[in-house]
Amino acid sequence: MPDIILHQYDTSPFSEKVRICFGIKSLAWRAAAQPVIMPKPDLIPLTGGYRRIPVLQIGADIYCDSALIVRELDRRFPEQPLYPASNPGLANAIEQWADKGLFQSAVLAIFGSIGEGVDPAFIKDREALSGQPFNVAAMKALAPFALTQIQAHAALLAQQLEDDRAFLNGDAPCLGDAAAYYNFWFLRTFCPGLADRFEDIASFDGWYDRVGSIGHGQRTEIDPAEALAIAAASQPDATGCLARDAALLGQQVALAATDYGRDPIVGTLAGSTQFSLSVAREVPGLGQINVHVPRLGYSVSPV
Repeated sequence: MPDIILHQYDTSPFSEKVRICFGIKSLAWRAAAQPVIMPKPDLIPLTGGYRRIPVLQIGADIYCDSALIVRELDRRFPEQPLYPASNPGLANAIEQWADKGLFQSAVLAIFGSIGEGVDPAFIKDREALSGQPFNVAAMKALAPFALTQIQAHAALLAQQLEDDRAFLNGDAPCLGDAAAYYNFWFLRTFCPGLADRFEDIASFDGWYDRVGSIGHGQRTEIDPAEALAIAAASQPDATGCLARDAALLGQQVALAATDYGRDPIVGTLAGSTQFSLSVAREVPGLGQINVHVPRLGYSVSPV
């Protein structure tokens, strides 16, 4: 098995979700530090234009979006499952909720609280990423409301813990715990003192501390240039294709997120599953790179 390489930066909330999943599975992995803002010259050759973080690399296979990354980790390393056999829908539902509604509340609370301290270069980059103004003044006005929403989200989680279970699905942690945890970690890391504890929400902080103590598995560092060399020396894994996508197989297509960071990934459709779409790209100096994105939240269109 080639090295597990996560292209990330340490303050990335979606990277924290993946790092906790590494901890749940006790995996050894290598961290390739990427810039917080563009340009990302050691990432774009691998992804074909996709610029969001994190990105998982295994040889010459590149997995974009944390939702697909954790699914691929569970496929390759099924021990300590992220999707518990008794209740996989719980993990899926919590992840969707955390990545959308909870994340938006966390962003408002954090950047509204930081206010004028937000780096102008970061604002410009995130405006390009989202295609919308990054209005710090509006966020500042909404920050107190956003914090009430964060507390309400915490109360919803606490309901699942009322029977004194250790984790959301029972005695063992799963993806649901990692997904629910990372936004609160994001808030408490960036705005210490703002919502460090929820004393009036029974069981929440004990659960939060237990998830945080899982850790990140066995982490070592790798230079992004070395990760590129690994891709160049590797071949992508074979892929299958669903019958409903067969008409596009081998055709030039563009894959793109439908929410933000819509930079298209252009390549030859190489495969698909119920949960993913894959394109093959020929990259000068790297050879064939297969890029994989989630099916949910991404479009595929002929070029």
